Amino acid sequence: MDQVNVGLCGLGTVGTGVVKLLQSHAEEIKYKVGSEIQIKKILVHDMDKKRDVAIQSEWLTDNAEDLVSNPDIDIIIEVMGGIEDTNLLLEQAIRNKKHIVTANKDLMAVHGQKLLRLAKENNCDILYDASVAGGIPIIRSLTEGLASDKIQKIMGIVNGTTNYILTKMTDDELAFEPVLQEAQELGFAEADPTSDVDGLDAARKMTLLANLAFKMEIGLEDVEITGIRTISQEDITFATSLGYTIKLIGIASIHNGKVEVSVEPTLLPKDHPLALVKNEFNAVYVYGEAVGETMFYGPGAGSMPTATAVVSDLMDVVKNIRLGITGNEYIVPQYDKQLKENHEKYMQYFIRMEVDDEAGTFQKITNVFTDEKVSFQKILQLPSDKDKMAEIVMVTHKISKQQLLNSRENLKGLDVVNEIISCYRVDGED
Repeated sequence: MDQVNVGLCGLGTVGTGVVKLLQSHAEEIKYKVGSEIQIKKILVHDMDKKRDVAIQSEWLTDNAEDLVSNPDIDIIIEVMGGIEDTNLLLEQAIRNKKHIVTANKDLMAVHGQKLLRLAKENNCDILYDASVAGGIPIIRSLTEGLASDKIQKIMGIVNGTTNYILTKMTDDELAFEPVLQEAQELGFAEADPTSDVDGLDAARKMTLLANLAFKMEIGLEDVEITGIRTISQEDITFATSLGYTIKLIGIASIHNGKVEVSVEPTLLPKDHPLALVKNEFNAVYVYGEAVGETMFYGPGAGSMPTATAVVSDLMDVVKNIRLGITGNEYIVPQYDKQLKENHEKYMQYFIRMEVDDEAGTFQKITNVFTDEKVSFQKILQLPSDKDKMAEIVMVTHKISKQQLLNSRENLKGLDVVNEIISCYRVDGED
């Protein structure tokens, strides 16, 4: 096969990067895969829009049928986003025997397993390494480089927008709203930042990673999600004084065959490698039974980093076509899904509350935690800005989530507790 023809869905930031890479690295790509890769059609919304890349006018179309039903196109690259309409488009392409490369983590988190099964039935590939952490080859590493190991835990920063916001809040001592506005002006955050700041984007990525790591069919509904909107400058100040940095961390772990997956604000020791990841960068820790700890770090988004992952997947599909081994990306889950219950989820917690500043208050609070067998690693008490009030900050030893929930419920019943201001996970001190 001297030439492989490609249909590109989307010519935005990533799509433009893909075209530039295919043009500027054409000789190297052909040398590595043995075939010339030629763009045949590009699906766009606006045919007349000025483009920041050299393209031939006959490539452009606003009709998806020109790609998915085109007998001359071998591979569809999908970088336009969307879920339901895009899913239907890719289903049709697969039934027409087109291989798929996508950077769409939203689509893969919701419909990925179904699309992979459909691709297997039609002897087609679907590769989606670019859907998680941009230019970091984390999916490829799980499926290839660490394939012989048993993954025990994945923990990482997989959303650049929230990491940028928390970095600015921490380093520049700014509040959430003005930092969010700045991130939007710089293009790090969307006009509607909900998916990022509420943790949904990171949760979709952790769903994909958990599926691959634990060989179970984990759904987005199985992920516990907490975003960063409620993190205050005071939370960051207290965390810093105790030696921690707050990050939005995705965590997927398995113990005794049971899995937990979450995305939540997490306090990490200031010298932990993930605590040192700044701005829009991503990093993922993988704990393997044999390999131990490995860390993957790099740009989590952007035109060229994500395009690099897309084109790398494209090259793998071409190699598979030439070798006659397409249609093997979907692997039936090895294990039935088993999720941990709250009494099986153990971690440390940072708890901050406002209480009456009077004799006996601390004893009443201590009694609540003692009843639940909760002990503490660190305790900090400071006067509150409010008259006759104090703030208490505690870091527990490892306890179950059920112990935490019981303790919080019982604290609400105490007349000396005015408010439980915040409660975050603490990790990285194992």
